[in-house]
Formats: sequence, structure tokens, C-alpha cells
Amino acid sequence: MNRAAVAATVSLTAGAVLTGGAFASTAHAAAPPTPTITAKGGFVMNDGTGKALYTKTADTRRSTGSTTKIMTAKVVLAQKNLNLDSKVTVQKAYSDYIVKNTASSARLIVGDKVTVRQLLYGLMLPSGCDAAYALADKFGSGSTRAARVKSFIGKMNASAKSLGLKNTHFDSFDGIGSGSNYSTPRDLTKITSSAMKNSTFRAIVKTKSTKQKVTTKSGGYRYMSWSNTNPLLSSYSGAIGVKTGSGPTAKYCLVFAATRNGKTVIGTVLTSTSATTRTADAKKLLDYGFKK
Repeated sequence: MNRAAVAATVSLTAGAVLTGGAFASTAHAAAPPTPTITAKGGFVMNDGTGKALYTKTADTRRSTGSTTKIMTAKVVLAQKNLNLDSKVTVQKAYSDYIVKNTASSARLIVGDKVTVRQLLYGLMLPSGCDAAYALADKFGSGSTRAARVKSFIGKMNASAKSLGLKNTHFDSFDGIGSGSNYSTPRDLTKITSSAMKNSTFRAIVKTKSTKQKVTTKSGGYRYMSWSNTNPLLSSYSGAIGVKTGSGPTAKYCLVFAATRNGKTVIGTVLTSTSATTRTADAKKLLDYGFKK
């Protein structure tokens, strides 16, 4: 082999090594190590494509706590001819319910007139079960409050069915169920992805805090201040929502979403061990989702 041929061979070999190295580093970058999470169930997807990026017992039915309220809001926002500024008078039944269940509250005051929009903020930021009750009472149909609530929960289940979800069932408007209120990480993520198509829902769940002027029983007004229970909004770059949940059976849950460089990652962790671990789980899964 002459010197020119040897040089060409060396050049080709070096090129192959360099190219191989480039491919190797690209392949490595495209496959980040799968994270370990504390939560018993988890799911993450690319919201733009619907592609699953991470699963951990993603189709196992679990109690969902207040992440149930995502569907509550979705059903309200899907009502025909919805007037977000229509007013609802706060009933004693709503505050009695909070006391009886030691439930999370928007601290609604009996006799106040609050708008549907304000109730949605009270539902999603401080996770008000009183706001959830008010919305179910307002948007269910029937001649009694019990009938209206039952009707509203029926709408929640119909909505889940319309999304093709087979592992989700609601028996409450807020997650305080009687044993048959459940979903899965995959199903809850799909519910949330659908809800996030609504601009009002998106605006509410990314709000860190709000001060709302409501009309009192006597015709005056007061301000209600609500802060979001979702710590990701303050601690994760690009976070856009969406909802915390907890309960004796549900333990600690979080449905989360973030957008970076035009890519939105959305997911759910169910049955984590504490408020701290559910946030840590979500951050790990978001990081992983953006690298995938």
C-alpha cells in the first residue's frame, strides 16, 4: 500500500472513531438514567405528542385526594353557555361540610356572593372543598342539593368515560369519597392534559396567589386571599401548574406540568410519603421528561 493509500485509511479510521464518538455521546444524552421516586405510582408524558416518557405502576388504581378537583374544574368549564361572572350565594351546608370532614377550605363565608370564576380559584389554589361543594351544587341538576351533587358527580364520570379512561371513577366532587373515588397516574395525567386546553383553567392553576373582591350578605364587600398549595410554581423553572392532593388513603399526590423551550411535560405522582417527597418526585420526573 503506498503512502497516499495509508494516509487515506488512517483518515477514514480517525473519521470513523470521531463519528462513532459523536454518535455515542448523542445516544448517551438521549437516554438519561431512569429516576427513582418515592411515590407508589407515577406517569409522565410529552403533552404535545401524548408520548409516555416514564411509567411506574401507571395503570394501578389509587385514591387521588384533592387532585380529584381537576375534574371538578374541567366539568364546570365544559358547561354550555358558561358565565364565569355569575354569582353563587355561599350556603351554610358548605361550611358545615368543611367542619364535619376537617377538610381543606377556601374559607368561604355564609351569605357571601362569589362568582363562578372566584369559586374556581378557591377550588384550585387553597384546594377549597367548600368551593367544590358550591360548584357541584350550582352545576348539578335536581330539586334537592343531594340530587344536584349526585348529578354533578355523574358528569365527572361521564367526562372520564368520554376521554376513554377505564381506570377512573369518582364518588365525590373533591376527593373525600366513600371508597370508590380512584384514578391512575396515566388517567389523571390525561384528564389534566385535556383540562389544560382551557385557557381559564391554565390561568388559574399557574396563579401563585390571588386577592378576590366578593360581595357580602349585607351588600358590602370583602377581599378573599388565596395562595396556591403547589410549591412547584415557586421552585421549578417553567412550572405552569397544576394540583396537589392528600388524604388518609391517598397519602400525598401531585399532578404537575412545566414548559421549557416550547416543550410541555405533564405528569402525576400518587401515594408519595410526604409533601416534601411528592415535590421531589415531581421535580425528578420533570427533569427526566425534559431530557427524553
